[in-house]
Amino acid sequence: MSEENLSINIWLAGRSYRIRIKPAEEQAVRKAVKKADDQISEMRSHYAGKDEQDFIAMTLLSYAADTAIDSFNNPLLQDELNKLITKVDKVLAKE
Repeated sequence: MSEENLSINIWLAGRSYRIRIKPAEEQAVRKAVKKADDQISEMRSHYAGKDEQDFIAMTLLSYAADTAIDSFNNPLLQDELNKLITKVDKVLAKE
């Protein structure tokens, strides 16, 4: 293990995982784990009869969708996309 990394144990969906992270990331990682574990618990209460793997998969999908939506709503990204659209429009107008 690199001296730059910190080895921590986290609990997610009732299981322990040992991960290596940078010390500066520990607080954010622990917060993310808590948020994910809370989301899994919420899924468990809303969808009875499902397997633990289903709850983990649904939580992962939820976060992936949120990330995709956030990237579309990012003002810097929107600005870059608008600039590209303007350039494409100018090129097409010349043809």
